[in-house]
Amino acid sequence: MPENNSAGNKKRFNEILGVLRAHNVAKGLTPQKLRMIFEDLGPTFIKFGQIMSMRPDILPAEYCEELSRLRADVQPLPFQTVKSEIEKMYGKPIGNVFARFDSEPLGSASIAQVHGAELKNGEKVVVKIKRPGIYGVMSRDVSLLRKASGLFKVIEKTGNAIDFGLVTDEMWEAARQEMDFLNEAGQAEKFRQLNADVAYVTSPRVYGEYSTSSVFVMEYIDGIQIDDTESLKEAGYDCNEIGLKLAENYAKQVIEDGFFHADPHPGNLRVRGGKIVWLDMGMMGRLSPRDRNLLKNAIYAAIYKDISELEELLLAFCDRSGPVDHSQLYTDIGDVFDKYSNLEVGSINIIKVRDDIMAVANRNGLSMPRGVSMLGRGLVTLEGVVGKISPEINIMQILVNYVSGKMIKELDLSAELKNACVSVLRSGRRVPDMPSQMSEILKMAIKGQLKTNAELSGSKKFLDRLDNMADKVSLAIVEAALLAGSAMLCSSAGGRGKSFLGVPVLGAAGLALSAILGVYMVWLIFFSKK
Repeated sequence: MPENNSAGNKKRFNEILGVLRAHNVAKGLTPQKLRMIFEDLGPTFIKFGQIMSMRPDILPAEYCEELSRLRADVQPLPFQTVKSEIEKMYGKPIGNVFARFDSEPLGSASIAQVHGAELKNGEKVVVKIKRPGIYGVMSRDVSLLRKASGLFKVIEKTGNAIDFGLVTDEMWEAARQEMDFLNEAGQAEKFRQLNADVAYVTSPRVYGEYSTSSVFVMEYIDGIQIDDTESLKEAGYDCNEIGLKLAENYAKQVIEDGFFHADPHPGNLRVRGGKIVWLDMGMMGRLSPRDRNLLKNAIYAAIYKDISELEELLLAFCDRSGPVDHSQLYTDIGDVFDKYSNLEVGSINIIKVRDDIMAVANRNGLSMPRGVSMLGRGLVTLEGVVGKISPEINIMQILVNYVSGKMIKELDLSAELKNACVSVLRSGRRVPDMPSQMSEILKMAIKGQLKTNAELSGSKKFLDRLDNMADKVSLAIVEAALLAGSAMLCSSAGGRGKSFLGVPVLGAAGLALSAILGVYMVWLIFFSKK
């Protein structure tokens, strides 16, 4: 990150403090107030809020919901600035590249501005131009955000466990990727290739020969926005079919490709020529093959009501902040499962499921990786879109159906049968040896040679109590031995050695010590809370 000018930092810091004072943050931050503060503070904070809205694992749901409403539009750049930037990038007059270039922008966001244009060959395109100096502006704000991250802990319910520095770093990484248009071009091309065989899905063609790290040129899409149901019906489209195909394609992106659109709001979706067109590939989510397999197994375990498997999969998915109380985690997962087990899959609200899972993770010191958090936000956004155009379609049902169908397709019956036969044969070979093995085990047990290795994994509280109990048993054994030994000394004939009132001194001392230990043990048993 480039070094920041101290005078500029001071001026910007005073601007931030002025906005915070204007919104009276000393009296706390409501979700609405936080959103308005971010909007007033400009591009960096808008992007910060957008990233935070995708992290329900660290921020209360009502804050995530409100921050997801952050407006994307900001004050547009003057056309002369846009023209100058394009000519600087291409090293030639704008008229030598484009036959037409619209002076009024189609949209103006925190990082870039979009204009309609036409190439020399007559093809209509969209040109995305990065705001000049945006990297320096955002890097300065990120530096200040890191220093002031403690201010955000005044948000009710967040506590001190939230690492806003980590969220800031995540936002900065996402913003840097979004500021590199060659990265977006690569993502758009990858998405296009992965969905090339899907007849009802497409995305804008990328004009790589005209694209640079600061200027991005792609095909112009003039279709109907996907939530404009009236226009869709007038054009002869079936909204139920569109909703179903949209949900099925998103399931494919997640489960099969592991490369999914992280911001599927209506503005990024069009319908044109009988196809759903996905726009804006600046923010894409990724799931590794391992994570995709874990996700499929989690859905499968939920179908078959396997709580133990769900616990193992959740632990495999998440990062741990400390020791895990497996007994508590199992109970928490069971409670969530009981809440939904009697409901039809099609009636389950994916937002509530996500919030419940996040609550379990937070309560047990677990945090979701970035890809899974982005997926949660993406599914919630998509559910809102599908719910508007086709209310009877349920995203959860589509995911379950897709995973079930995928597992059936991937099931190799001949291989499974072969593996089962091999297991049976191996087990059969061991059967004749079992009587002799059992005989050996019994002999070792009789001779006291049998040893076992066991690992206890469960409640830490239980293990602590077990350890405390063992200490008390050890103390009781010492007390019993001391009492018996002292009694024997006192009753021994001959009265050898020094005595006190006819009682051997050593025996008397032992009895006195055993009495003290006895009182201590009674206190431990009846009065100690340990």
